[in-house]
Amino acid sequence: MTSISWRALLPVAAICAALSSPGPAVAQGAPGGAAGPTAVGTLTLAQEDVPFTTELPGRATAFEQVDIRPRIEGTIEAILFEPGRRLNVGDPLYRIDSATYMAELDAAKADLARAEAAVAASEATLARYERLEGTGVTTEDVETARVTVLQNRADLSAADAARRQAQLNLDHAEITSPIVGIAAVSDVSVGAVVTANQTDALTTVTRLDPIYVDVEESSRRMAEVRNLIDSGSLTRGASLKISLELETGETYGGEGTLVSPGNAVSTTTGTAQFRMRFDNPERRILPGQFLRVTITLGTRSAVLVPQRATTRQADGSLTVFVAVDGKAQQRVLTANGSYRNAWIVTEGVAAGDTVIVDGLTNLRDGAAVAPVDVVITEDGVVKRADGRDEAFAAPQSGGN
Repeated sequence: MTSISWRALLPVAAICAALSSPGPAVAQGAPGGAAGPTAVGTLTLAQEDVPFTTELPGRATAFEQVDIRPRIEGTIEAILFEPGRRLNVGDPLYRIDSATYMAELDAAKADLARAEAAVAASEATLARYERLEGTGVTTEDVETARVTVLQNRADLSAADAARRQAQLNLDHAEITSPIVGIAAVSDVSVGAVVTANQTDALTTVTRLDPIYVDVEESSRRMAEVRNLIDSGSLTRGASLKISLELETGETYGGEGTLVSPGNAVSTTTGTAQFRMRFDNPERRILPGQFLRVTITLGTRSAVLVPQRATTRQADGSLTVFVAVDGKAQQRVLTANGSYRNAWIVTEGVAAGDTVIVDGLTNLRDGAAVAPVDVVITEDGVVKRADGRDEAFAAPQSGGN
């Protein structure tokens, strides 16, 4: 009896296994065979009023900042503040040795008293001469007495001015804060000799609440916004809404106000500078920080396409699938910014189009689809509109 090789029996075994397999395996069919439509989650687009915003880089600037310098010369006798502590107007900062200025004030008071006495004596003499004029006192004597009174009064005014200057010098021996703010570390120590209006500051007092943020916008962009307003594409709001993004990426809690609009365009950068003011009670914003300012100018009517439904192609184009008559149709979009995880689309789709937002894996242009209405939660999760939890199947490789 001739033996049969087991390798020769393998094709027969494979045929028998295929014939005995259950029905679903047969349903797969040969490659390229027809398959049913793929269930996909869809949203119907609508025309919406979208805030028109612009983002600009900005830099924080102190609301008020003063370099403290002495107004008289002398030796620093005491430092009367703690760096980093809040100061009010008039709070003492430094005390300069005032002994010399007290002596000068006393001398000025004495000169003032002598001048007052001289005026009183000359006025009395003039009054007596005026009574005796023509009886032993000549008219020339009266005129001389009158001139003496005027000279003594002038000397009195000079003495009074000297006394007031001496008092000011004594007052300036105590240096106080001219603004509300925070004092920096002192640049001098006790015993240092200072001069009036010297170049080097003793310290700096900075007011941080509120605080300014300066931004720049190009004149071209400003003209484009005006054109949108003039054409009716952009509806201006009752007021500007200004928000701030910190260096950490988080949104600052307070809203800003426009303090100074741009009134001139730089000849070197082609931009105009704007200044915003923000409350800063916790001192989270410090002068010199780089921030991002978002300004809401108004609203415009637009179509929003969820970003999760779109794909960025290799050539940079933005595409989306739209369900049309049971088929997936790929569209190229023209977007003009974003809003709440959606693209603001100006071309490619229109209100009423059904955009595919889920079941996009391996989806191809022209594939058969079965649209299922869905909603997108605030967390970005897609859920069926009917409340069912079934997931959407990926399309079959042989789908049309």
